[in-house]
Amino acid sequence: MDLSKDLSFWEMPNGIRVVHLYDDSPVAYCGFAINVGTRDELPEESGMAHFIEHTLFKGTQKRKSWHIVNSLESVGGELNAYTTKEETFVYANFLCEDYEKAVDICSDIVFHATFPQKELDKEVDVIIDEIQSYKDTPSEQIYDDFEELVFANTPLGRNILGDAKRLKKYTTQDAINFVRRTYCTDKIVFFSLGKIPFSRVKRLAEKYLTDVQEKRSVITNVVRSSYEPFEKMVRKHTSQAHVMVGCPSYDLSDDRRLPMSLLNNIIGGPSLNSRLNLLLREKNGMAYNIESTYTSYSDSGLLSIYFGTEERNREKCTDLVYAELKRLREVPFTKIQLEKYKKQLIGQMTIMQENRENLVLSMAKSILYFNKFETLEYVYNQLGEVTPAVISEVMNDVLCADRLSMLVYQGKL
Repeated sequence: MDLSKDLSFWEMPNGIRVVHLYDDSPVAYCGFAINVGTRDELPEESGMAHFIEHTLFKGTQKRKSWHIVNSLESVGGELNAYTTKEETFVYANFLCEDYEKAVDICSDIVFHATFPQKELDKEVDVIIDEIQSYKDTPSEQIYDDFEELVFANTPLGRNILGDAKRLKKYTTQDAINFVRRTYCTDKIVFFSLGKIPFSRVKRLAEKYLTDVQEKRSVITNVVRSSYEPFEKMVRKHTSQAHVMVGCPSYDLSDDRRLPMSLLNNIIGGPSLNSRLNLLLREKNGMAYNIESTYTSYSDSGLLSIYFGTEERNREKCTDLVYAELKRLREVPFTKIQLEKYKKQLIGQMTIMQENRENLVLSMAKSILYFNKFETLEYVYNQLGEVTPAVISEVMNDVLCADRLSMLVYQGKL
């Protein structure tokens, strides 16, 4: 499916980029991708990017929080937002007939939020509940704890949610200052998907975004960490042991990013036939949840392998994982094997793109960083150039034994 012919792009005079993908469906999406996340916080602003994401919805110059909440939900639509280490997304899905209403609401909360203190104080309690819920889920917490250790003493290692003590001190002015400093127009993409002509998209962008003052960004917070491999054990009162193994990997602009994604899928991707799932679950019956994750940032990356198992099986599982990684480093794939893995990844990507929400968010992120959208056809062609030798090179570069780190949540025997 070639999407390029249905993709339209325009950069506004103030620097905001507008991208629209025409789609013959009664359901549409629109919103903002903002290149601002946890790593843009100052040391005294821990958790601020995520805090802003929550409180954008709490009132604007012309709407109260209840008006924002009911604006699209009352006609069957939905408002969403999320924060990562490097991005904030605010978007909506709705019927095409409500397109202008959605553009109005999304632009209003992103550019005209007032952050009333009374609403902020209430939302802090909500975020603290989120933090506590997260701490009660060690299989999730271990990811952030591992990343904090890998990227120690850098903004990229900072926890997205922040801490309760500091959140309670944030004021309206703190929120306004953060947005003014970081929400630069050249770091913002308005994205859209639906059965709407691009001429209308442009017209509405001009109506609701022309008054946004141009502000250009300065490159800051480049990762300059001196990574040192580590092994750390933490005692947890859990019925399982939780283990994370990994190390830094390639950034978003690295040509080896696609081979790394393929290798990650082979090692511990979502399919039941991933190498580690077959080894730990199917062959040895010692783990239920085994997965590997490759996260690429603008100037760094991380490959992490997670599994949970009974404490009595932890050491054996760990030995099996290290042995499998050693086998992958030493025994190259045959061309036939690699072609099967490529076909599997292509199938997964194609199926994921059938989910229009996944598609539009992926498109927005691609425009945000590269000013282009890498269609599936482009990715297929790039995968075709990945050889067994390339995979071996990546495997030995990233996952060589002396670069691996490990974090263990030791469970109850």
